[in-house]
Amino acid sequence: MSVIGEYRDRVYIRKDIILKLVQHGTLNQTALLSYCGLNLQKHKPILDEMEAKGLIKSIESFHGRKRITLYRVTEEGVSFCRKILEPYEAMFPRIRKCT
Repeated sequence: MSVIGEYRDRVYIRKDIILKLVQHGTLNQTALLSYCGLNLQKHKPILDEMEAKGLIKSIESFHGRKRITLYRVTEEGVSFCRKILEPYEAMFPRIRKCT
């Protein structure tokens, strides 16, 4: 079985975001999206939704005129990942490309 394209379900995107933030602590928006292989315009709503639900937290700071948005995972986000996302992926593993 082969997979067309690089589609990744939103469930796995959320898990990847949480895991990257756990791994790195705090990341700026650009680094977080890059490490997760995401696009800012397409995936920013996912970050906003996760923040609204308390899974991640954003902190804005200014360096001169430049605004930097930093993200970190919350305790609720870590708990959600352990209780919901990890069992979900165990039950429904990501589809791997077959050659």
